[in-house]
Amino acid sequence: MIEYQDVAASLNRERGDAVVVSAMTQTRFWKEASDRPELDIPTNNSMGKVSSIALGIALGAKDRKVFALDGDGSLIMNLGSLITVGNKSPKNFVHVVFDNGVYAITGGQPIAGSGIIDWPAIAMGSGYKAAYSFEDTEEMATEMPRILSEDGPILIRVQVKPVITTNLGVIQTWESNAVMPRQMRSVKTELAAS
Repeated sequence: MIEYQDVAASLNRERGDAVVVSAMTQTRFWKEASDRPELDIPTNNSMGKVSSIALGIALGAKDRKVFALDGDGSLIMNLGSLITVGNKSPKNFVHVVFDNGVYAITGGQPIAGSGIIDWPAIAMGSGYKAAYSFEDTEEMATEMPRILSEDGPILIRVQVKPVITTNLGVIQTWESNAVMPRQMRSVKTELAAS
């Protein structure tokens, strides 16, 4: 299994000017790794919506990569988005699924189908151009530059060690609700300038 922070560091090294949309636990670790926060959109209070938000940005900003950092539990809540992504087939779309088998942010309850879900097979069956799966940090880090240079949509499933949080994780407050609109404005400004 791979540590969240190793996935975030590997993606950040190859990110360039990509827009990054992140969910729940992924936001926590991405925030620590990102060196371009003006291009980051945390979706703290929108479980299941990362892929849809990232797809909209990818369709509107075709000259930039867009990374969707999704959790397995989060993606289960909006599984139909895989078909929409496959149908629209944006070449700049990279979907990273952090597969820990649990709802870590709510205390570690197992997700439905944990251990049997084949995320790459589901993505390919939904029309993604390529899909990969990693359980080893070194292999992931070695392959990431090549994978991220390919045309999408691409799904990268990463088996991560669960980090169970009951009182930490993403803080659900009025302040955290204001972060996403503020970051959307920041990304819009950055995209308009390029």
